[in-house]
Amino acid sequence: MTSIKPMTLRWLGIAFGVIIVMILMAMSVVYGLTSISWETAWKSFTKFDGSNEHIIIRENRVPRAFIGATVGASLGVAGALMQAITRNPLASPSILGVNAGASFMIVIAVTFFSVSSLTVFSWLAFLGAAVASVIVYALGSLGREGLTPMKLTLAGAAIAAMFSSLTQGMLVLNEKALEDVLFWLAGSVEGRSLSILISVLPYICIGLIGSILISSKINTLVMGEDVAVGLGQRTLLVKVMAAIFIVLLAGGSVAIAGPISLIGIVVPHLARYVVGFDYRWVIPYSAIFGAVLLLLADIAARYVIMPLEAPVGVLTAVIGAPFFIYIARREFTKL
Repeated sequence: MTSIKPMTLRWLGIAFGVIIVMILMAMSVVYGLTSISWETAWKSFTKFDGSNEHIIIRENRVPRAFIGATVGASLGVAGALMQAITRNPLASPSILGVNAGASFMIVIAVTFFSVSSLTVFSWLAFLGAAVASVIVYALGSLGREGLTPMKLTLAGAAIAAMFSSLTQGMLVLNEKALEDVLFWLAGSVEGRSLSILISVLPYICIGLIGSILISSKINTLVMGEDVAVGLGQRTLLVKVMAAIFIVLLAGGSVAIAGPISLIGIVVPHLARYVVGFDYRWVIPYSAIFGAVLLLLADIAARYVIMPLEAPVGVLTAVIGAPFFIYIARREFTKL
């Protein structure tokens, strides 16, 4: 009896993962505070009658499912790219301040300019993510030894704390802005319409597709700067491209759902545990695991404090914090 080749198993894993994502999206449509049967969910598309259940499904639950899967996949891939180009197992959009920078820009717009346009939110989130990334990378590169994982982590934590403090300070001074964005700042996919996703989806698609296209170059880069240069790779170009895709993915996710934390640090480790360190597989598996984790967290968030609902960002923080502590202890004991 012949054994199944590893590559075939990986393709089967992707197919199975996509099926799981689709099942969880269907569960996201059915389960929640309002009890809805599978039959009712099906009829809302085949025999729409304008009932409350059908309206909830089409206007709330379906967009929520698509947004949860998209944001989870984006954050998972962004985290995988960050950990690869920095060679830092603690890197993620939330830990390195990218989410905080994007949030800061949006809160500035709401507080001082009363901005409410979804398109403007998207561009501001991208701008904030880019500014935070440049600052963290610059601070982490200071000194004779250049960029190191420890310095990058410390710089990211400092910048994230600074942007978060400034954000909270502005919200304290503006009660109206506080009411408008407080739930959003906790990270949530509830109450978002498909129009929000559609306005950002082109940028996220560019980030996801681009990440897959450069995955083979990422494999060379993670072997070390000297090795990559010796093999003829233009490492600076690869890093810049990866940084652009990270900004598109993380900024787009924040524009849709707010700063959802720790998905980007947990998911890449799970992907590498399953498929190893080949980023041609790590990136698509990170997208699948990210979507699965966020959909699961979103479904659980509906039941934790029922009849109220917890922001999904709180659930992901609870899930990811112990994992982050474990990774941090494992890495720092090597020093």
